Amino acid sequence: MEPLDIRHHPADELLLSLAAGALPIGMQLVVQTHLELCPACRARVALLRSVGGALLDEQPAAPMREDALARVLARIDQAQRAEAAGPDAARPPRRVAPPPPLPAGAIWPRALARCSATRWRWIGPGMRWSRVTVPDAPQANVFLLRIGAGKYLPQHTHRGTELTQVIYGRFHDGRALFGPGDFDLADGEVHHQPVVQDGSECICVATLEAPLRFDGLIARCLGSLVGM
Repeated sequence: MEPLDIRHHPADELLLSLAAGALPIGMQLVVQTHLELCPACRARVALLRSVGGALLDEQPAAPMREDALARVLARIDQAQRAEAAGPDAARPPRRVAPPPPLPAGAIWPRALARCSATRWRWIGPGMRWSRVTVPDAPQANVFLLRIGAGKYLPQHTHRGTELTQVIYGRFHDGRALFGPGDFDLADGEVHHQPVVQDGSECICVATLEAPLRFDGLIARCLGSLVGM
């Protein structure tokens, strides 16, 4: 597989939050999907983690009780026994539904391997979507968009942060062209209309902090039905 020509990356602040484990799960999955495709950002995150570890090593040691280790190990053992004896102990391992079919050349992100996704659902002419369910995080608003060549999302802005990762195809939203591997962050300062380029459909994985604010009434109604 030839390396992708990736031109749009997460900002360092976002990568630092990922490295520190401070990103909400939905954002974390979208950024991790970008890392799978982008060697430069993988190296950047590795560097940030190394710097963070070095800074921790330089911090003065905190005083601890003599039995601190024993107390921690006891709590871990207690938690493991409770989990083994809990109501989920007798349940079979959770089955993950296969992902919706993708076109040749598109790869299901490894970051979503433990997630379930619905079949492709119609939301408009040439537009389909798939709801992604994140284990143990029902509040995460993650979904896939699949839009045909020449089609477009209605004009909109944002009530919160939207992260989008392109995994197949290309779109232009008036600000820039986004292709395979490209990442985009949009917020309330961005008012745009993503238009898929001719020649191929476009598939993205995205997450929203809050519903989009569509310009048109029909678009707002459809968006509310699918959690957008």
